[in-house]
Amino acid sequence: MHDATTLKLTRRAILGAFAATAVTAAPFFPGVTAYARGAGDIRKVNFYSGRTGESVNIVYWIDGQYVPESLAEISHFFRDWRNNAVHAVDIRTIDFLAATHNMLRVNEPYMLLSGYRSPQTNAMLRARSRNVAQDSLHLRGQAADVRLRSRTVGQIAQAAMACNAGGVGRYSRSDFVHFDCGAVRTWGA
Repeated sequence: MHDATTLKLTRRAILGAFAATAVTAAPFFPGVTAYARGAGDIRKVNFYSGRTGESVNIVYWIDGQYVPESLAEISHFFRDWRNNAVHAVDIRTIDFLAATHNMLRVNEPYMLLSGYRSPQTNAMLRARSRNVAQDSLHLRGQAADVRLRSRTVGQIAQAAMACNAGGVGRYSRSDFVHFDCGAVRTWGA
């Protein structure tokens, strides 16, 4: 038997237990905010980084409130892996990714290829490729490039476009989809 002084329930432990037992269901219709509202009492994200070997599978929203500790952990995970620079990830991008993941009905984590980019990293990538924007939303923590092994670029992009929540870029040759919380637009093949 445990008394109140020996039993340590941390917020993280409670969130983990809650996430392990929660079931989310959501209707299929455009608009990530409306979609996310229908997702139940929690929102979570599940990511893996091949660059760092790290993963994050975390509840970041409970009963209408964002969990600051979870958002900080997500921002750390989305850091520029080349120099470990961390920038707050825009919650609209997190919601967009989470809603799309739910629509795809997969348990597999997204593989994060690029989240936040420092100005130095963005300049280096621009020097190597004409496909890197000078004023990229990655510089503001408002974009992510992801892939799923179990879904094609087209399938991921189609689900993302149904959210009507921001930019969706298809990079089929490189096997990833770009998400951002900027203006609603699409590009790529």
